[in-house]
Amino acid sequence: MDDYHILPTTKEQAEKIITWRYQPPYGVYDLDPADLKVLINPEYRYHCLLNPAEELVGYCCYGIDAQVPGGDYSCGEPQVLDVGVGLHPDLTGQGRGEVFVTAVLKYARRAYNPDRFRVTVADFNQRSMKTFQKLGFEVKVHFLRHPDSLPFTQLERKAYE
Repeated sequence: MDDYHILPTTKEQAEKIITWRYQPPYGVYDLDPADLKVLINPEYRYHCLLNPAEELVGYCCYGIDAQVPGGDYSCGEPQVLDVGVGLHPDLTGQGRGEVFVTAVLKYARRAYNPDRFRVTVADFNQRSMKTFQKLGFEVKVHFLRHPDSLPFTQLERKAYE
């Protein structure tokens, strides 16, 4: 089982993350240089996950930047904490998601103490959907992202299960 070290994203880590490229159809998750400022802005609560060898294996964010335009996020913090995750493209599709997401959620419980977690997943991303459902997340609502009408699903679960 992987053991991750989670800490706020540094500029150097963010510069690596914006170069990551996912295979289609996952390219929707690719970032670009304009995202650098967001990744290091403390308001968006981006964190990096390092493996025991201190290698960057992924990132996560908590709060508003985990939300997708077009979704209903009217039940906000502190009751519900939105969570976003990104695993290094070379590590996706290998069954690592459950351990990775579990680490992200454990950190969030300690750092933010929410009542519930909420994730928003692109409907085509069945790998991610299955991972979150294995971890107890339940589908709450479907919607279309603005402005491109890409279908997304919001899932939620209690923070303490």
